[in-house]
Amino acid sequence: MTFRTGDHVSWNTPQGKTSGTVVEKRTSDFQFEGQKFTASDDDPAYVVESDSSGKQAAHKESALSKKA
Repeated sequence: MTFRTGDHVSWNTPQGKTSGTVVEKRTSDFQFEGQKFTASDDDPAYVVESDSSGKQAAHKESALSKKA
């Protein structure tokens, strides 16, 4: 499943499931908050913004689920 900017998604955290909005899709390797992420057209990563905290995080597509 491919997500687009503005899609509402959920993902698991150590504190439990959380949700937020896709801010950006990345298709090339990048660094985010000191972590290196590998991404490609076939295996993109997404920057998401949490609904509850407003903080941003990067996740692989496989870690995200679309929320209704």
